[in-house]
Amino acid sequence: DYYDTLRAARRTEELIARHATIMDVYDPDKRIGLVLDEWGTWFAATPGTNPRFLEQQNTMRDALVAAVHFDGFHRHADRLVMANIAQTVNVLQAVLLTDGDRLVRTPTFHVFEMNKAHQDAAALAVQWRGALPTQPVAGRDLELISASASVRGDTALVSVSNLDLDAERTIAFDLRGRGVRGVSARILTSSSASGHNTADAPRAVEPAGFDGVGLADGHLSLTLPAASFVTIELALEDAEG
Repeated sequence: DYYDTLRAARRTEELIARHATIMDVYDPDKRIGLVLDEWGTWFAATPGTNPRFLEQQNTMRDALVAAVHFDGFHRHADRLVMANIAQTVNVLQAVLLTDGDRLVRTPTFHVFEMNKAHQDAAALAVQWRGALPTQPVAGRDLELISASASVRGDTALVSVSNLDLDAERTIAFDLRGRGVRGVSARILTSSSASGHNTADAPRAVEPAGFDGVGLADGHLSLTLPAASFVTIELALEDAEG
């Protein structure tokens, strides 16, 4: 079920790409934008709640669903101009949950926050070193690494997810163009893909500093724990440097 959920999340980008291809025939100058409404998970309502309210818990699995969607959105930013998560508070894949006067940030909230530096940036292509690991799901191979990147001014941001439920993965990216003078990273993960936050434990799943990133010989390497999301901020040298 975990992998099938992520397969469905990957499917969203496929649908965007197909629509964009058709639009490119009739609107090659991309004057018309594509809007995605809505995206997100929809599971059974939390036991004990009104089923019509569609209230559900939000887990580390759902954070990875959000990360996969964002990567697809970034890759199609030339055509996709708006994408709306289905709900924001308490309902479906919410970014916030409330319990009386208490408010909880969900793992999905943290993926939104960690991705915010991509806003108003220019998308960059991601160049891998080597083949990506895959997992067979419903007769197709699901790539277990998802990533996107952007640059704004003297800062680049790389977002990377390891969708493997059981194993850490080491990957490397090619770095081309401007030099890098500094690297910092953050990670969102949990001991279980079902890890989540509650009003009594609001910080069970939250971002932390990450030191598993290496920079050498023109490539960026990192080892990601199972079921984790990482953002890497690169401080770039100036264009002449």
